[in-house]
Amino acid sequence: MAGDLAGKVALITGASAGVGAATAKRLAARGCAVAINFSRSHAAGAAVAAACEKLGARSLLVPGDVAKDADCRRVVAETVAAFGRLDYLVNNAGTTKFVSHRNLDGLTAEDFQQVYAVNTIGPYQMTRAAEPHLRKAGDAAIVNVSSIAGVYGTGSSIAYVASKAALNGITLSLARVLGPEIRINAVCPGFIEGEWLRNGIGDKAYEAARENWQRVTPLGRTNQPEDVAASIVFFLVDAANVTGETLLIDSGMRLAQPRGR
Repeated sequence: MAGDLAGKVALITGASAGVGAATAKRLAARGCAVAINFSRSHAAGAAVAAACEKLGARSLLVPGDVAKDADCRRVVAETVAAFGRLDYLVNNAGTTKFVSHRNLDGLTAEDFQQVYAVNTIGPYQMTRAAEPHLRKAGDAAIVNVSSIAGVYGTGSSIAYVASKAALNGITLSLARVLGPEIRINAVCPGFIEGEWLRNGIGDKAYEAARENWQRVTPLGRTNQPEDVAASIVFFLVDAANVTGETLLIDSGMRLAQPRGR
């Protein structure tokens, strides 16, 4: 319902494109003030912030690298300074290195550490920085944007799989200690259409993967960023009695057989 989140404040990391941007706009359309975090493209972040304001919501652009604890603390502090409170945190920022799982020499320890720093340690640091403000707000919520990679053991690289599986475990651990004031859940999307994946694996592999996904899943469809954003907002706003959950958004890929068999 438009305007039902007026007075609420959300901070979304990695919100300059894709799922983060779609989530920010979905919240803004319901009146929620949004802090748009980005690490690279100021122009893209500014465009999302402008779109949120056009929807009638207040917005704030907050650069920062979630792999750096000082940045996490500053991003949260700037959000609270601007809006006076914090109700929702979406840990969406992520990275990977595209390497075939068969290529065991394709990843170094440094690759693992870089991916882990953003995908796993980053959400932990953001949660730690936001916790006192979320507790003060009461009835607050966090959503970690994970991946089916952390459940199925497939994806862009083994390092990415490890980082998302660890994020799922952290979600469970934090759910035990953040309540009752804060709920925390994770979403695990499958194939998300967009330039991030296309640029990572190339046009040919992207189209083949999309075609396969549409062929073998019971629902016969891939994810758009807006599909994932809808589940994120559900966890933030409507799942009042749910915490420590990991939701697969995979069109039934786990069933893994062509329709009709």
